[in-house]
Amino acid sequence: MTLIRADLDALPAYVPGRAVPGAVKLASNEVPLPPPASVLAAVAEAASGGNRYPDLAVVALTDRLAGLLELPSERIAVGCGSVSLCQQLVNITCLVPDDEVVFAWRSFEAYPIVTQIGGARARMIPLTDDFRHDLDAMAAAVTPATKLVFVCSPNNPTGTVVTRAELERFLAAVGPDVIVALDEAYYEYVDDPEAVDGRDLVDAYPNLVVLRTFSKAYRLAGLRVGYAFAAPEVATALRKVCSPFSVSVVAQAGAMAALDVRDELLASCADVRRERVRVRDALVAMGHTVPPTQANFVWLPLADRSAEFATHCLEHKVVVRPFQGDGVRVTVSTPEENDLLLAAAASFPR
Repeated sequence: MTLIRADLDALPAYVPGRAVPGAVKLASNEVPLPPPASVLAAVAEAASGGNRYPDLAVVALTDRLAGLLELPSERIAVGCGSVSLCQQLVNITCLVPDDEVVFAWRSFEAYPIVTQIGGARARMIPLTDDFRHDLDAMAAAVTPATKLVFVCSPNNPTGTVVTRAELERFLAAVGPDVIVALDEAYYEYVDDPEAVDGRDLVDAYPNLVVLRTFSKAYRLAGLRVGYAFAAPEVATALRKVCSPFSVSVVAQAGAMAALDVRDELLASCADVRRERVRVRDALVAMGHTVPPTQANFVWLPLADRSAEFATHCLEHKVVVRPFQGDGVRVTVSTPEENDLLLAAAASFPR
């Protein structure tokens, strides 16, 4: 007798960035700085009440985000990291195995996982030659079976962005009957004036859902807090399928405290922007192809040499994230850690 779904044997595993003792970890797009002292204090205080369940509705944080976004609270849904909201989006849109989820590839590796877990079928559309979303091809791939589209901007792992004009054309082509999720996990690092900002479009497109996170610029990857903003009926559905009490007491407190020092945290993103330009310029000068990035990482499309490059970097005490057959993603960190990466890359046989 088979007790477990047979299709789980083929479920792709989410591969986290490795942590190797004695090596610099540039594999997980983490911020190298810890949370500010005030955030740590709030987390510690909240932990003292760890014997109590968290606020199921995440009311205080939801209201705070609503004020920041200038939206009614009913249009906000908070989750256990934005990846859990990706899963919830599949849950609220896909009902039968023939339902489809469209996304670019390569993009965030959780998309095919949450799609299969949700019992839907993935339609993966190749990136363009310059490592960007091919939104025309994605629009052409939409059929009556398509229930959800993920658009990742900046795209993980390539760092490229979708422009506002491009997304508006895409939304017009797709029409109002398909949910389009704009995943802006790296939103705070963007400085391209042409890049889309989901807040500017969400009022005009009821089928648009915008995802953001506290894991990156807010330095709370370990606490797992993400949020979505959308039309009221979409946000309500997301809250309905959220696992009860999934946003912990310490996560809620940490996110609230991070918003208290938001200006300080976002100001530090400027350091990443400067370093990503320096790192990319140095890699390009070595002869590497590196697309312009708007995130806190760079992408080296090394194809079949990706694993070889990762092994070479590890020999130089630097851990990077290879996607064998496609490329290597490298987090932009401090100048000192970035210099270690550049030294390793400079000695990689070309």
